[in-house]
Order: sequence, then structure tokens, then C-alpha cells
Amino acid sequence: NPETVSTDYDTSDRLYFEPLTAEDVLAVCAIERPEGVIVQFGGQTPLRLAKALEEAGVPLLGTPVDAIDLAEDRGRFGALLKRLEIKHPPYGTALSADEAVAIAEDVGFPLLVRPSYVLGGRAMEICYSAEALAAYLEQNVKADQEHPLLLDRFLENAIEVDVDALADGEECFVAGVMQHVEEAGVHSGDSACVIPPMSLGEEMLEGIRETTRKIALELGVIGLINVQYAVAEGELFVIEANPRASRTVPFVSKAIGAPLAKIACRLMLGESLADQELPGEAPTHVSVKEAVMPFARFAGADAVLGPEMRSTGEVMGIAKDFPTAFGKAQAAAGVSLPEKGTIFISVTDSDKPAATQLATRFHDLGFEVIATSGTAQAISRMGVPVRRIKKIGEGSPNVVDCIRSGAVDLVINTPTGSGARTDGYEIRTESVRHGLPCLTTMTGASAAARAIFAAGREDAEVRALQELHTREEREPSTK
Repeated sequence: NPETVSTDYDTSDRLYFEPLTAEDVLAVCAIERPEGVIVQFGGQTPLRLAKALEEAGVPLLGTPVDAIDLAEDRGRFGALLKRLEIKHPPYGTALSADEAVAIAEDVGFPLLVRPSYVLGGRAMEICYSAEALAAYLEQNVKADQEHPLLLDRFLENAIEVDVDALADGEECFVAGVMQHVEEAGVHSGDSACVIPPMSLGEEMLEGIRETTRKIALELGVIGLINVQYAVAEGELFVIEANPRASRTVPFVSKAIGAPLAKIACRLMLGESLADQELPGEAPTHVSVKEAVMPFARFAGADAVLGPEMRSTGEVMGIAKDFPTAFGKAQAAAGVSLPEKGTIFISVTDSDKPAATQLATRFHDLGFEVIATSGTAQAISRMGVPVRRIKKIGEGSPNVVDCIRSGAVDLVINTPTGSGARTDGYEIRTESVRHGLPCLTTMTGASAAARAIFAAGREDAEVRALQELHTREEREPSTK
């Protein structure tokens, strides 16, 4: 995977352009005869190769192969969580389509279905019924002994939390606890996230940190680990643990002022956490990571977010508060949030209560609110002026006509159907075509409203990363 650092002649002695298969990697090892190989920095692909490399006698540094398998094997990992008395959503593992249908009845719907050892949430889907599961199994997956299917109860309206941590086999340092802006169900690579968390109390945060330490030490992690959690109705659930670097490591490193990858390498080479210079107090600034989406590059692409990752990059915004940092991140991602104009709102029935509050907020910010019949009726009941606009099937001028004519500045549309030609699909694709900000989750829309308010309040302060991590602000600690 060639990129700036690995191709730098001051960093790498040699660079191989080869497929990442066991055969090709072993061929490189035969030439280089390495004292050790690291598999923690390339996502799921190296983890899948780890067992074959170990069996071929290649010395692997860091987390043992058995620990990698333990984290990936749903049955073994579930037994570990049970032993540690850590909660997790009901789950099952299927080796065939028929077995998946039977397990789904025990686990219950809604159901998050995915193959094991997947990259970027590939072929991951939320199924709300047995019929949806049957359609998924027919289209996507051939489950077998080597490629089991994972079925988890999907926790609706849950807050998702990502944690990156370092461990040396004896101690664990929790580097960053990130709260996702979008609710659980949106792939972590597509969701914005914030350090420190916006709405989690100190008791919950300490529970997250302690649970992460337990999992990392029980697995025997040496180097990096990423753990994903869901907070539902005040309870903490573990979604999964990955004994490797996650895509958030560069973000966390910049947010806290510590080179996590470099420290992880030192741990894998035998040093301890006590030997490292680790940050002490939590940062006083707020950091927001936002995903960069490629929708504008593909005609007809639907901008809706879901469990399968679609982003092609990430950006970061830093400020003294969350709304300003979120606004900076949106601007860096190429999403220009308007400070005034017309906002179109059309949401699924379950989102209508939140949409009415959101419409009130945008009205107070000076926006004209337009909506289709059902959403408009809900908004008007709150006493918010709203202009009703026709759906696509009701003739012209409808919402798509308004978008095409430039009469809309911001779109909020949460999915109401999975068909390729639903109104929502037409609205979102037309918004992408005309470069309009299109928000498809209520939490993302709420964050956008706060960012617009913050932008109108004052000019955002600009500070360099180097200024945020001076010794005066951050005293090092080895705890």
C-alpha cells in the first residue's frame, strides 16, 4: 500500500509492489530474512495473513496470533466477555444460510449481519425482518466453515464509541475515547467522531476505559487495540475488539499529541509502557474527525450512510468547542454549510419528533423551512412556519425541481425505503449532483445546526497543532 511515508527514501530501505497474499509476503520474507514482522498497521488484511506467516516460521512481533484469532472468533470472544462479565449484544455465528435463519430467530431483529474478517464493513447490512435476511443471504453471502457469518442484535438509537489503546501485556494506556456523531449503524469509517466525548458522563467514561483495559490485558495485546462500544439506555455494550491499529490512530495521535504508531512499535520491540512519554491530562481543546465522501464523483450515487463504509478519506477540525470544531471539519471535507437560506426537511416517521425540534432551531437561525406533506404537518404543529412542497409523484414544482433551480441551500433527508427510485433516493442524488450539503442522519443534522450557530457567533480561532501540545498545557505522565 504505497503512500507518502513508505515511499520516502529516508524512511524505507526498500519498497515492494506485490499483492498482499501469504505466498507473496513469504517470498519477500525469504529475501529480507526479517528479525520480526509487524501485522498491526494494515487493517484486516495482515491479520488474515498472520496465521499462515506464523506457521511458515516467520517471527511476528507484538500481539500473539492466538489473541488475534480470539478477537475475531465470535464464539471464543463471546466466552471471554462472559468470563469478564462484560455485556455485549446477543449474537450468533452461522456456517450456512439455513443456520443463519435459525440463529436469527434466537438473536432477534433488527439484526446486523456481516461476514467475518471483512474490510470496511463490506457486505454488512442491517436486516429488520426475516424476509430482509433471506434477501441478503441470497444476494451477498455464501457462508461456510472458512467464512462464517456473524449475526448481532442491532441496538437502535445507541451512541457508538470508539477507543484506541496501547498495551504491553502488563499495562494498558487508553489513548482516546471517541464518541461518534452519527448513531450506531453508520460504519465507524463514515461517521464523524469527537474527542473528548460530547454527552457521556465521567462514570460511563471510566467504565469504558476500565473495560478496554480488561479486554486488552486478557487478550495479551502488545501494541495497539481498537474497541468499539454501544451505549444504549445508559448501559455499555461491547460491539467488537480489533487487536490492531484502527483508521482513527492518526486522528487520536494528533488530538492528544502522542505518536501512537511509534510507541506501539517500541512496545512490540520489547519496551514497556512505563518507558514511554505518554500524555497526562485530557486535552483542553475539542477535536472532530469527519469522513470525506466520494458521492460527487459518481453519477447517481446515493448519499445515505449505512453499515458499509463508503468514505475515501478523513479530515480533522480543532477548536475550543464542539460546534466550531465540527464546522471546521465540515469545511475541510468540502461540505459548505450555509449560514442562511432555505432548508428542505423530509424524514422517516420515527425521526419526525426530532425533525420538529430541528426545524425550530433552523427557523431561529433565520432559515426558511420547506418540507413534504407529512414532515410539514409535524413541523407546523410546533408553531414553526413551514412551506409545504410537493413530492415527486405529486407533480411540479416538487422538491427535485426546487433543488435544480437553486431554491434550496441545505437538505435533511433520512431514508424511508430501500428501493432505487424512492423519493429519498432522487432527493439525495440530486443534492449531490448540485453540490448541496445533504444530511441523512438526525444527529448529523443537529451537529450541523450547532456548527452554523457557532459560525455566526464569532470567527473561528486558528491554532497550530504544535501550539496545542506544548509542555505548559500538557504535562507528560507515565501512568
